Amino acid sequence: MRGTTLLLVGGLLLAAPAHGDPVRLDWPLRPDPAVLREFDAPRPDWQRGHRGVDLAGEPGQPVYASGAATVVFAGRAGGQPVVSLAHPGGLRTSYQPVAAAVRVGQLVAAGSVIGTLEPGHPGCVSCLHWGAMWGPASRADYVDPLGLLASTPIRLKPLAR
Repeated sequence: MRGTTLLLVGGLLLAAPAHGDPVRLDWPLRPDPAVLREFDAPRPDWQRGHRGVDLAGEPGQPVYASGAATVVFAGRAGGQPVVSLAHPGGLRTSYQPVAAAVRVGQLVAAGSVIGTLEPGHPGCVSCLHWGAMWGPASRADYVDPLGLLASTPIRLKPLAR
């Protein structure tokens, strides 16, 4: 038992320090838009829900990359024009309805124009649906993109005992 404890303590002392994921995003619209519909994660994940946020915008308004990324989709999906970006660390963001000004494989910097907002997002005549997810599309874990904004303060909660 004592040898196991010493081995464990030694391993912890020699372990590399942990780092949080540095992904912090910027708003995809300028100026900072009003949130018209908030994220509503379905539980379980196959249920109905709102896997993103709807942001107030105007048709023809530029839409910006919320962070440095690679364009992984720029086209129509489900009848809507969509742009999807893969950010370092496994985060992907999606923007719809957006007429793409980028192409698949293109590298974009944070704040680069990726397209223009089009009218007609279901349930919202003039807004941008902005989504964020971790992992591959087949097993994506949707997250609230508002929680990833650089302007959102990070607060730690104590563990319930």
